[in-house]
Parts: sequence; structure tokens; C-alpha cells
Amino acid sequence: MIPEGTKNAARILLFTGDGKGKTTAALGMVLRASGHGQKVFVLQFIKGDSSPGEVAACKNLPGVKILQAGRGFVSAPGSPVFAEHRRAAEKGLERAIEVLRSREYDLVILDEISTAVDRGLLDEEKVIRAIRQASPDTCIVLTGRNATPGLASLADTVTEMRCVKHAFTSGRKAQKGVEY
Repeated sequence: MIPEGTKNAARILLFTGDGKGKTTAALGMVLRASGHGQKVFVLQFIKGDSSPGEVAACKNLPGVKILQAGRGFVSAPGSPVFAEHRRAAEKGLERAIEVLRSREYDLVILDEISTAVDRGLLDEEKVIRAIRQASPDTCIVLTGRNATPGLASLADTVTEMRCVKHAFTSGRKAQKGVEY
């Protein structure tokens, strides 16, 4: 049964936590939706490197568009380039609002948006308002570490990826096809 007041609301999933797999889980949903002939839009906040495998793969999947709105690893708020990261994230959020309102996509992935909010690149309330403007037929996936209580409350489904052990701590480097 659908709770009162959510009958026509978009479906929202949140993948957060300190463990590996948040973006990977979202990309699994991209693969599934594409296989069902659905239209998908992936907007990556933070990430700005077009060499990861998911960028190439998404460009080859029918019905899938991917856009990177980030500038890479976010510097400290006092850094001279922090404002550039913030402008890039805000521009990405503007694009997300257009996409969410458009009714063009069945699935919208806002990758690393929780991280963008946590790091102070985006205002939580602005993000929540943007998501609430989504077409009711849209499924929205939010990813990123340190999801705020407001984003968690907004979501229908919240999954926390918890790091039990990670190869990086033993000195292994990021591996093509696994981390990027």
C-alpha cells in the first residue's frame, strides 16, 4: 500500500555510507532500466574525469545519457578553487532540475549528490526542492557518502554501504574496471 500523500510522488532511492558500491549499485539500475527500454539520465556531481568505464559504457547503452558536472576531487572550503567546485555543482543542479521536470526520463541518477551536499557545494534544501519537483513517474537514485538526514528522510529506500575491509588500506591502487 502506498502511504497517504505519496501516490503521485517520484520513487527515490538513496545509496550512502563509507563502503564501496554506491555508484556501482546505481549503475546496475541503469543497466536494468536500459534493458527494459527505459530512458535514463545520469548526472555525476564531483566526478569530472571522462575516462572511467561507466562513462564509455553509458554512452553505448540505448536510451542512456550521462553528464559530468563535477571538477574532480573537492578541495577544502578555504581553497581558491573551492568556488569553482561549488559553481560546477550548482550548474549541475540546474541541469538536474530541468531533467527532473522534463518527464523525459524514467530513471534519473544523481551520482555523488549526497557528497556535494555534505561538502558544502550544494544546499540541502535546494536539492530537496529540486527532487520534489520531479515528475511522479520518475525513479530517482541519489548516491554519495554522508547523506544528510533530510535526504534520507526524503527517500523511499535507503541503503547504507558499510566498509568492512577495503583493498586501499593494504596499499592496493585503484583498479581499472573495479574502481574506475
